[in-house]
Amino acid sequence: MKHQFPATSRLGLGGVTLLLVLTGSALPAVASPADAASGTALPTVEEQRLDRAAPQEILRRSGFDALAPRFAHALEGSRSYAQAERAVTRHGSALWQRAVDRAQGRGTATGDLSRGDDRPLYWARLTLSRELRAWTPRFGLDDRRRKALHTALETSSRGQDDIRCPGRQVKRVLVTGFDPFTLDRDVRIGNPSGASVLALDGTLVQTAQGPARIEAVVFPVRWTDFAEGAVERALARQLPHLDLFTTISQGRQGRFDVERTNGAWRGGFPDNENLARTGTVPVTDPASQPQWTSTTLPYRQLTEANTGRFPVYDNTSVTEIPAGATQPVTRPEGPTPGSTARAGGGGDYLSNEIAYRVTLLRDRLGLSKLPGGHLHTPVLQFGPGNDNPATGQVTDPEFERNRSDIVRQVRALVQTAAGATR
Repeated sequence: MKHQFPATSRLGLGGVTLLLVLTGSALPAVASPADAASGTALPTVEEQRLDRAAPQEILRRSGFDALAPRFAHALEGSRSYAQAERAVTRHGSALWQRAVDRAQGRGTATGDLSRGDDRPLYWARLTLSRELRAWTPRFGLDDRRRKALHTALETSSRGQDDIRCPGRQVKRVLVTGFDPFTLDRDVRIGNPSGASVLALDGTLVQTAQGPARIEAVVFPVRWTDFAEGAVERALARQLPHLDLFTTISQGRQGRFDVERTNGAWRGGFPDNENLARTGTVPVTDPASQPQWTSTTLPYRQLTEANTGRFPVYDNTSVTEIPAGATQPVTRPEGPTPGSTARAGGGGDYLSNEIAYRVTLLRDRLGLSKLPGGHLHTPVLQFGPGNDNPATGQVTDPEFERNRSDIVRQVRALVQTAAGATR
């Protein structure tokens, strides 16, 4: 999930940005929160994409299209806010568990879409969100409580209410992934980081240092959620109990990157709501906010280990405004003293921001020795002849192989990192 220039050879967000500029692709307007005339809530930009053919096919071919009617029925049966809150949390948690079970081969998989696909979770969550937004309850529900219900749906359906820490005899690892993004360029897109967390959540891996249990969550590709503290709320309680963490997102074509340095800058590329944000990453206590944070992942071991088909790089490059200067420059070896961030190794989009936020949280909690940082995966690509968003299929054998290989290598990298830490 990159947005960084020059990036003509990259197919992360940097490459997507360039593509959008060259092709003149237009982004749809952002939906207003409500229709003033009728008082009804309007679907969000993300929810509006549900009506396109590819999302509907993904939902149908995974069996996740059955979830929204059941959720709507549960909402209609709620006669109080407490009942509605329980229904929202129950259905959100069930959605997450169903996606995890499907990815890990438990139970019967409805439909013919492959089990490892992360897209049914994303689109099904939006069907539930749209039902909740359109619901007219039998009791009074102000904007604050309706927003609280949406938050409960988000956290429960993203695994954020499902993090379990085993005893000290087992290493505790947390990984995070992202939703699909750049969906107005190609609505069929999946995100290998999301597929990876579904495959890893609740699993046990063996390392030279003993067993390690992996817990996983997924985050939205939305600037507003990050500014409102979604990352810190989900992870602040978890970090003191961990032995390792890594945030994960999609990055460059054909390679993994361990991002050495994260920058305190938002570059403005539109998110899944088609909102753009530029400026310093907003955090609490900005007076003590550093321009840069660093990985504590064992990057040498990760780059040297034979973990899979894709090469793994230790990425030290950043973009900065040097002290006393006014124009940004690229520094292949990392930031210089007193410089101002314009892009971390992971760019200036939400992948850089989650890495910055979690490593800053790590440091502010006094956990500077806790191994953690950011891992960029290769771009998940469709096969030859299936690269036209308008006429292409939602899946193909090469797409499935690429995702499986990336997920398998993510598992090996997490296992290597856990084994390299004490």
